[in-house]
Amino acid sequence: MTTRDQQLLTARPIIESIIINETMSSEERFQNETLRPVIKLQNDLFIEVFRNYIAKHKNVFYQLTLEKRLNYIENAIHKDIKFRNSLKGMVIGQFTVDEYLTYIKNSSSLNKRMMNIVKQRLQSNIQLFEKPKYLSAV
Repeated sequence: MTTRDQQLLTARPIIESIIINETMSSEERFQNETLRPVIKLQNDLFIEVFRNYIAKHKNVFYQLTLEKRLNYIENAIHKDIKFRNSLKGMVIGQFTVDEYLTYIKNSSSLNKRMMNIVKQRLQSNIQLFEKPKYLSAV
């Protein structure tokens, strides 16, 4: 029988561009070995969660220019503590026990890295956040 940790590791995508070397800080290593694969795995969920965030905030996002949309994403992640904590939970919930033990040793620094990667992912998928057809008629 496979353990939870084995199943989690098996489900993660392999990111070919990741390079691990001996000169990396422990935070950078954790980012590349754990955070990036977990965040990539959760990408589709993050997109749906952000669509829901837009809807819960009266669809104001759809009236913004591209630059303001990018800022909106950044502000949502960095200033809306409930939303931020929800995103963190989606990532942390995919950690193995050993990864979690590593994470709690330096959670502040790793949270910054985590949220920056999530922000970049959402911003790079900005084209997926177009106004739904059913809202256009309203």
